[in-house]
Amino acid sequence: MLQFILRRLFQGVLVVFGVSATVFVVTRLAGDPVSLMLPLSATEAQRIAFAQQIGLDQPIAAQFMRFLGDIVTLDFGNSLWQRRPAIDVVFERLPNTMLLIAAGLGSAVILSIPLGAIAALRPGGLVDRLTMSIGLLGLAMPQFWIGLIAILIFAVQLKWLPTSGMGTVAHIVLPALTLSLTPLARFTMMVRAAMIDELNKQYVKTARAKGLGLPRILRVHTLRNILVPFLSISGWELISTLSGYTVVVETVFAWPGLGLTAVQAIQRGDLFLMQAIVFVIAILIVIIGIVLDILSKAVDPRIELN
Repeated sequence: MLQFILRRLFQGVLVVFGVSATVFVVTRLAGDPVSLMLPLSATEAQRIAFAQQIGLDQPIAAQFMRFLGDIVTLDFGNSLWQRRPAIDVVFERLPNTMLLIAAGLGSAVILSIPLGAIAALRPGGLVDRLTMSIGLLGLAMPQFWIGLIAILIFAVQLKWLPTSGMGTVAHIVLPALTLSLTPLARFTMMVRAAMIDELNKQYVKTARAKGLGLPRILRVHTLRNILVPFLSISGWELISTLSGYTVVVETVFAWPGLGLTAVQAIQRGDLFLMQAIVFVIAILIVIIGIVLDILSKAVDPRIELN
């Protein structure tokens, strides 16, 4: 296990390096960073002085070596928008994003297991058809549209919840609901399919012939057998949410997390803040992958960790 963790950590370092290097190259090739960071009214003298101040007047190779050194020390420079260290801005906004992900994905996980199990008990029945219809609807609707409809109904018309921002428990309800619907649909359909497959296996028929009740069979046997694929799809959803979905949801609801901060950094041409955000997200994705592999091994010791 220790050898596996060390090997994955080494691979993770290579992944983070590759992602960071890609961001460095793309931000330089996308245009002149100095022109993106300064207002259009800036003079040529101001551009030259600013480039010297942040080190962009040096050759690309020298800038890249400096960039690698900054990564090691977590020094990405000062955010041009926030006027303070970019990594501090990231660490300040990261808990808000993690709170939103925990609320959204957590509720999706908790609800999907009983919904999928109930639907699997009678394939083709009313509950199963209703669950599948809602699941397909959840997968088909884009999250920005779900968020706007939720604001229109629950905030504007019913006035039950705030439209945006962060501050009270009520503020997280609509963003978490919007974030959870697509994963909930995918989780529920996965649990249903896996549960139907397990219930048709011989060990379930044997257990029922011996007099074991269906609730005990579900709790002790079938749920444990579907846990590994459920962990896999949960990990994929977590990574997708962290790297993409939160950008949409946080922008719609003005939730002060990393997703909204990334959008604002792009709009303001804040190169250093974007590099810090991408670096931290890459680190988190690597950690999530390692943790999921360890959890899968703990659930099913037969899994070989390579």
